[in-house]
Amino acid sequence: MDIQFLKQSELPASNFSRELVGADFGGVPACVIFVDAEPGLGPSLHKHPYAELFFVLEGEGTFSDGENERTVGPGEIVIVPPETPHAFVNNGTERLRQIDVHVSATFETDWLGTR
Repeated sequence: MDIQFLKQSELPASNFSRELVGADFGGVPACVIFVDAEPGLGPSLHKHPYAELFFVLEGEGTFSDGENERTVGPGEIVIVPPETPHAFVNNGTERLRQIDVHVSATFETDWLGTR
């Protein structure tokens, strides 16, 4: 297989991110979400059957497991184990930019309700 080169702007867009699905690129065993969220945006409570890693680059986000919350900022890393409920929201006044890595070639999400 050849090395592939992409621009984030070429990836499918969602409401506040761009998404790379590893399965679409020769079965790469990870999916990556490039988050660029305005204040107030973020996904509601959900879980995955695999681990997820969050690398916060800019802004502030509040992460929740449905019961507890913690605010994180640039340079912080959040590790969510498989089957662990989680959500986050941009609680700052600037954009939240982070890279989220799903340790799976495809996305599998179980939505659990509101934040």
